[in-house]
Amino acid sequence: MLKLEKKQVKIISIAIALVFIGSVVAIALTTTGVGIASAASSVNVGKIDYNQVVRQHPDIQSVQEQLKAAFDEINKDFEEKSAGMTDQEKADYGRQCQQRLAQKEKEFMEPILKSVEDTIKKVADSKGLSVVIEASAVVYGGTDITQDVISRLGKK
Repeated sequence: MLKLEKKQVKIISIAIALVFIGSVVAIALTTTGVGIASAASSVNVGKIDYNQVVRQHPDIQSVQEQLKAAFDEINKDFEEKSAGMTDQEKADYGRQCQQRLAQKEKEFMEPILKSVEDTIKKVADSKGLSVVIEASAVVYGGTDITQDVISRLGKK
């Protein structure tokens, strides 16, 4: 549950940043006298379902198993150490355990996310795409590279 929320926050943050950057570029283009249509013709935009790519990464099963083992270990540790604690102490220790689990998740997911981002860049470069946006932020158009990225990840 925590992983899904973090990913969603990251994706939403990226989408907001991209919209902001796009707005700044559009304003700059209109104030300098260059039409948006001419700018659009020089920019090739790709789109990707980032969550789907991560879910289908060849190493995700191994990471999920490692996370489950870490969760079980931290949960067992919590059960053993919190037996004689007050409610407040349990809550504080529970937060510490959640932080340890979040750190483990980050540690395990980092190589997968790096691999996905590197592969997105390679596919985008090979297709001549200047920008790749999360598919959920695209209303119309764009070249979908989701399956190309999944395929290239599977070949590694």
